[in-house]
Amino acid sequence: MKEAYIQKQAVIDEIKDKFERAESAVVIDYMGITVEQADAMRKKLREANVDYTVYKNTLVKRAIAGTDYEKMAEVLEGPSAFAFSFDDATAPARVLNDSIKEFKKMEFKGGFVEGEYYDKEAIEQIASIPSREVLISKFMGSIQSPISSFARVVSQIAESKEA
Repeated sequence: MKEAYIQKQAVIDEIKDKFERAESAVVIDYMGITVEQADAMRKKLREANVDYTVYKNTLVKRAIAGTDYEKMAEVLEGPSAFAFSFDDATAPARVLNDSIKEFKKMEFKGGFVEGEYYDKEAIEQIASIPSREVLISKFMGSIQSPISSFARVVSQIAESKEA
């Protein structure tokens, strides 16, 4: 009996640690997907450096009791899987959203992004935000375009004065 308690406490401590270190944590109802679909989804999550684990709701509720993440307990009914990202705040929602669209199963329950709780609808909106790298490249492209145009104009003026 004592060993079972020690094992549960180890899982609770693991969950607490993940919530404390995570940039974001998203919880989904994962029912209805096949083993192959689950494997494909897990592969995509791993490639995005997202930690995906199924935990018992009771253990998660114990782990987040009295913390800033306690609000998530409201959505912990039925099957729940958790996706944590420790560097890209939108990655779990974005990758899971792709799988939800592809498999037409599963749904978001809620989550935390940078310490703020978001319900299902808000997580769906966050899922549409491109990755940090994509946003940076779009930004750099928008900056580069006017500079390139200006350089061409200056070059043409210089060429016309030489002629």
